[in-house]
Amino acid sequence: MVNYEPRDLDRLFTALGDPTRRAILARLEQEDSLSISALAEPFAIKLPAVMKHLDVLGDAGLITRTKSGRTVAVRLVPEPLRAATDWLARYQRFWSPKLDRLAAHAEAKEREARAAEGQGE
Repeated sequence: MVNYEPRDLDRLFTALGDPTRRAILARLEQEDSLSISALAEPFAIKLPAVMKHLDVLGDAGLITRTKSGRTVAVRLVPEPLRAATDWLARYQRFWSPKLDRLAAHAEAKEREARAAEGQGE
């Protein structure tokens, strides 16, 4: 099990909570690294806004930036997602059996209602 700090998870889920940041991560998943300008290209937002998104992703540990001359390369760091996956899995283990029982109960009630309708005819 991956250890996590609540603040780290807060930063991670905050970073993942924005569609532009998720799109940035998806682009980085496809490429080994991209320059900031190449990364910003498909988005209909200004470069300073992209930089703010990159700051949030960096604070969450999801990206690294490496400067080489005048170019800054951005890379995906997937490891922080393990903590989120682990955290979600813990709650899935808790909720899945309860949701299964709820579904079974609802199906039983539906069968009872259909049977009662059939007897009332």
